[in-house]
Amino acid sequence: MPRNAVIGVDIGTSSSKGVLVGLDGAVLRSAVREHTPSRPGPGRFEMSAAIWWREFTELAQELTAAGDAAVVAVGVSGMGPCVLLTDEHDTPLRPAILYGVDTRSVRQMERLERQLGAEEIISRTGSALTTQAAGPKIAWIAEEEPELYASARRLYMPSSWLTRKLTGAYVLDHHSASQCTPLYDTGARDWYAPWAAAAAPGIDLPPLRWSGEAAGAVTADAAREANLPAGIPVITGTIDAWAEALSVGAQHNGDLMLMYGTTMFLIHTVPKPLTSASLWGTVGALPGTRNLAGGMATTGAVTNWLRDLFGERGHTELLRLADESGPGANGLLMLPYFSGERTPVMDPDARGVIAGLTLSHTRGDLYRAALEATGFGVRHNIEVIENAGGDVRRVVAVGGGTQGSLWTRIVSDITGRDQELRSTTIGASYGGALLAAQLVADVSIDDWNPVRETVTPRTEHARRYDELYALYRRLYPDTSSVVHSLAATQDR
Repeated sequence: MPRNAVIGVDIGTSSSKGVLVGLDGAVLRSAVREHTPSRPGPGRFEMSAAIWWREFTELAQELTAAGDAAVVAVGVSGMGPCVLLTDEHDTPLRPAILYGVDTRSVRQMERLERQLGAEEIISRTGSALTTQAAGPKIAWIAEEEPELYASARRLYMPSSWLTRKLTGAYVLDHHSASQCTPLYDTGARDWYAPWAAAAAPGIDLPPLRWSGEAAGAVTADAAREANLPAGIPVITGTIDAWAEALSVGAQHNGDLMLMYGTTMFLIHTVPKPLTSASLWGTVGALPGTRNLAGGMATTGAVTNWLRDLFGERGHTELLRLADESGPGANGLLMLPYFSGERTPVMDPDARGVIAGLTLSHTRGDLYRAALEATGFGVRHNIEVIENAGGDVRRVVAVGGGTQGSLWTRIVSDITGRDQELRSTTIGASYGGALLAAQLVADVSIDDWNPVRETVTPRTEHARRYDELYALYRRLYPDTSSVVHSLAATQDR
């Protein structure tokens, strides 16, 4: 007899991932579909919504093909905040504009800041206007593509688009809405109509629900396409990093989640609203929760770039060489701002810097410097979080970068912080599956996914990393004028 199970699917920047999970938390099957965002111009990253639904149906069909599980609920999540605009019939009008990696809307940010007031925006929404914010991206479409925008009526993100395709519901979760700065009032936990009219005129903004609430049930048409039972519930879903945090139980006051992936995301749970011009203040994925969040634009993206540059098929050999290189990468120091930087620098024109290169440096040194750059960036973000009133008491790591021990060890050494690793570090798709399971059963993350290991900092490396961190903090201000001039000449 088939066992009851849930499906979780996450639409990411470079791939979509799906898991079939038993109601006891055991991963029964997983599947992946890789994709690449389009880059139609400098600082622009887009993706067709057709990819999201096609890959969802392919993943669901693959996960259920064996017929050994009865799917009883569906969880969804996705990268964000993204901007997918459709007409009144839910026909996408253009590819979706992706989150903070897309930097096209700087002029709209400046216009909205002048119009609404920079301090007023932070006070009402919890965040400054940055390339992460969805509001200026909507305004960019309105100003740059007015004929297309004239037909725009609805706003979707990857998770809400899947929910729409599965259930017919037009909804968005509160957390995703709180990253639509300046459209959402974090104090009122609702859309703020006057500012929505300024940034997204004419858009019928979706009704709001919490991430784990049911958005609706799988329709007969969606059931046929995805090989799922009709009538089973689908969660409202959320942005991938917040689903990642749920997947490892990092949602209690004082928790900090570190998501090791193509980018690094940090989510700190706080007992009351906190704001910082250098971070994102949001509502959480669960009712009553609040967060201070940060994100580094390129972490795993840099190690992938080095892997490809060196002609390696995987990361195993480079990790071995980086381990041999040792703390400090034989005198190399890297700024990982290869696609600009999000928090706490908030500079879309920042660029990567590798300082100290000699003819003696090796692949292992360069790779080690990239791993250490993540550690220095995390330390910088933690300092800003705590200066804003946060209190980081527990750090939980998740994501593909936790699979090898070297990266997490380096980050613990640099930050001086323990990191918990849970038994399952799949991430967002597993978090979505947990929320789906909670619709139909009494389950908890501690039962599903217990702690398996704690990475502790090695005190013998503390002095060396303190010295390097001081240099790291100097490197950006000392080179920013040069890289800004270079950025102005680049076509990507």
